[in-house]
Amino acid sequence: MMKVVNLKQAILQAWKERWSDYQWAINIKKFFPKGTTWDILNLAEALLEQAMIGPSPNPLLLSYLKYAISSQMVSYSTVLMAISKFDDFSRDLCIQSLLEIMDMFCDRLSCRGKAEECIGLCRALMSALNWMLRCAAFYAEKMKEPLEQEAAESQLEMCLERLLKVLGSTKNRALIHIAKLEEAPSWGAVEQSLAKLGDSVGHIGNNVLRNQAEECVGLVRSIPTMLSAHSEQLNKTGFPTVHAVVLLEGTMNLTGEPQPLVEQLMMVKRMQRIPSPLFILEIWKACFVGLIESPEGTDELKWTAFTFLKIPQVLVKLKKYIQGEKDFTEDVNCAFEFLLKLTPLLDKADQRCNCDCTSLLVQECSKQGLLSEDNMNNLVDKRTADRENAPRLKSAENANIQPNPGLILRAEPTVTNILKTMDSDHSKSPEGLLGVLGHMLSGKSLDLLLAAAAATGKLKSFAQKFIKLNEFTKQINVEGSKAASVRALLFDISFLMLCHVAQTYGSEVIVWEAGPPGEVPFFETWMQTCMPEEGKILNPEHPCFRPDSTKVESLVALLNNSSEMKLVQMKWQEACLSISAAILEILNAWENGVLTFESVQKITDNIKGKVCSMAVCAVAWLVAHVRMLGLDEREKSLQMIRQLATPLFGENTLQFYSERVVIMSSILEHMCADVLQQTAAQVKFPSTGVDTMPYWNLLPAKKPIKEVLTSVFSKVLEKGWVDSRSIHIFDTLLHMGGVYWFCNNLVKELLKETRKEHAMRAVELLYSIFCLDMQQLTLTLLGHILPNLLTDSSKWHMLMDPPGKALAKLSVWCASSSYSSHNKGQASAWQRKRHREDIEDYISLFPLDDTQPSKLMRLLSSNEEDTSILSSPTDRTMSSSLSASQLHTVSMRDPLNRVLANLFLLISSILGAKTAGTHTQFVQWFMEECVECLEQGSRGSILQFMPFTMVSELVKAPTMSSPRIVLAITDLSLPLGRRVAAKAIAAL
Repeated sequence: MMKVVNLKQAILQAWKERWSDYQWAINIKKFFPKGTTWDILNLAEALLEQAMIGPSPNPLLLSYLKYAISSQMVSYSTVLMAISKFDDFSRDLCIQSLLEIMDMFCDRLSCRGKAEECIGLCRALMSALNWMLRCAAFYAEKMKEPLEQEAAESQLEMCLERLLKVLGSTKNRALIHIAKLEEAPSWGAVEQSLAKLGDSVGHIGNNVLRNQAEECVGLVRSIPTMLSAHSEQLNKTGFPTVHAVVLLEGTMNLTGEPQPLVEQLMMVKRMQRIPSPLFILEIWKACFVGLIESPEGTDELKWTAFTFLKIPQVLVKLKKYIQGEKDFTEDVNCAFEFLLKLTPLLDKADQRCNCDCTSLLVQECSKQGLLSEDNMNNLVDKRTADRENAPRLKSAENANIQPNPGLILRAEPTVTNILKTMDSDHSKSPEGLLGVLGHMLSGKSLDLLLAAAAATGKLKSFAQKFIKLNEFTKQINVEGSKAASVRALLFDISFLMLCHVAQTYGSEVIVWEAGPPGEVPFFETWMQTCMPEEGKILNPEHPCFRPDSTKVESLVALLNNSSEMKLVQMKWQEACLSISAAILEILNAWENGVLTFESVQKITDNIKGKVCSMAVCAVAWLVAHVRMLGLDEREKSLQMIRQLATPLFGENTLQFYSERVVIMSSILEHMCADVLQQTAAQVKFPSTGVDTMPYWNLLPAKKPIKEVLTSVFSKVLEKGWVDSRSIHIFDTLLHMGGVYWFCNNLVKELLKETRKEHAMRAVELLYSIFCLDMQQLTLTLLGHILPNLLTDSSKWHMLMDPPGKALAKLSVWCASSSYSSHNKGQASAWQRKRHREDIEDYISLFPLDDTQPSKLMRLLSSNEEDTSILSSPTDRTMSSSLSASQLHTVSMRDPLNRVLANLFLLISSILGAKTAGTHTQFVQWFMEECVECLEQGSRGSILQFMPFTMVSELVKAPTMSSPRIVLAITDLSLPLGRRVAAKAIAAL
């Protein structure tokens, strides 16, 4: 207490002797020992306390305080804290003088001290804000009293003027934003004072004052959300990324869950700031383009199911994400209004589908609660009127085409009914079940039902029911010929359907989860080990093709001796597993002249005559076998495939034979496609009039794949959008050339673009092409390609604006979307099938233990005069690489996290380097884009990998030196993050 008493005595002595302000400053420094900080002695508070003792403030003592502020004897934070402790608002003159003191520094608050002092300034500013709000509320309340009104009005005017001055500065609001996160209870007090002022605003008669008060209230309310204010793009109408993401999903991933698609679309919407109506419009446009350009047959049905069943579900989920000022149904209605203006697109789709697609879609959306009934009727009427003038097909041609959208919408409830039927006990009425299955096989019913099931997420349970049925046929009781043929048919149909599903929608759809653990059903075993698929090489000598020899011998004897296949007591699963070895025996006998061509023909007729599944299993093995033979040894195997693929049209084939043969032919065609292409052999499959493999063999035969890649990309860039054929070509090239080759060559194409709008369009398209395998392509881009460009000075010229800026944008988009989807563990099935680069690749690039210098650090050090700071991470002080991710303990064993952490270390070293160039500019663009793409309040942003020390380097760049950007790039959920931000903002 002694010091304070002394300080008081010193102040009183100065007042008695009427010292001038500079005399006071000289003398007071003599009273106290050197090195004393006036803030610790609370000089500002002591002076104010003495100055405010009388009814009006003591001008001499106030002059001492003003001198102390001007000569920086006291910090702004202690002055603000001292002012905010004075709460006798009825003493007008005192309040007036306090507001005048605030005038001295409130619009240029700064602090160059330690981080703790900067946080102190944030807290003090929040206290002062609370004090001014209480003050304003007090005078606003006082204005209700008629006698006091005039005086209160002038006081309120002074108070509001200061409030606006403080809140008008973004820097001050940013400091208060930090204080709010640092001290939640104090912010609670601010909100209470704000509510009081808000209640009194209505009573202020003076319009100017009322508007000022409302503005103040609005500014304070905006502080917590000051980061989420992003303006939307209003100068564009086409968004090729949304278009391509939807096309990619519809072409490649009908069976996928809707949630990852919803999140990916939301990511694009946020990164590109797309207004909701235009965003929804782009989704519809992509659907209509898909309907128009999808190849006839299964793909057309898949697109129809995607558009009419899956996309409305996706919009229902999007509704939960998009909380705008307007209702989501309004946005959907607005999108449809825009869509109706695209008459040629709609007419072409209507012509292709032979129905009014728009009206059907509008009705579907209305059912899902995405449109009000009035809006629906209005849209349907507009489209109906517009269709009066549309070009029509001739009625004769028209009559034969059944509209797919109507069929798909009817197929959806049928799927549910079939699933219920399949749940019943099969042993009670196998014939009834067979009738249902037979009905499913006719015409295009099966493909319609499968497409509807795939689009509504029921395909997996569909497949499970068929596996269960296939397993049921293992149970053999005493059976007559009728029961035996029903059992054979149930086995055959379920087997063929499962093969068809695996080929059309990917084998990962067929997962058995129902049985006891460890017991794998026959079909799954056969599919994983014996079924040829694209990119899967089978070994014909594999044990799965070599079952028990006695079973094989009896099967060979049965095929060779009987005039037709027996059905009673036949174990079909065993026969299908033994057929491969039996075919080998028969082939050997034929090669060695033991069997004649006629005998072999009789055997193949027996194999395919009753049950098509055996022919499928036989061809599966022959395909693996042919791959292993020399060109001159293949003839007999190929001839056998031809015989098995040609259907029998005899008297006593079993029921539904022609329907089963259609499915069998399509299965065999898919199985043989690879081998026939490699052996240049021809096999004639019974044609259904539709190309069953529209996207097969897309690459030109003699053109190098790099040329194919560049020519397809330049065509896509010229058009401005990606079509499904190009998507398939890119996918094939990605498989063939590998991730690094694909990514590197496309980035080279991007860096060639010298016009701003072309470079931007290229980024939008490249991002959507990278969605083919976003995780792996991002790892390559950020882990290999960017570090090489940034550390090799001979390549820096490539990073000029616009291509360099465009590459920075692409890198951030890829990093952000990979990081957000990666944390949720969402890779779709068709991406999971790819070869994964091993984590070891990234460990060698960025070792886990910091004892050996990583390849990246060696790259850096070779390029920097001062090599010592970069030669290895241990040489850097711990603080220079400490980032929020380490405090959140993010696992560095994960390749993406490692790549991001190292990229930010590289960026940090470039910012701190002695030489600057286009690579420095690139880094700034990269950081600006990170801020642009930031999701408000998301802890999981890629910026958490940025070292804290980078903030002070970044604010030196003119484009980055704004308080809002500092708030955006630091992790404010961490105390350290708040200190770093406060220090950087207070110094601006």
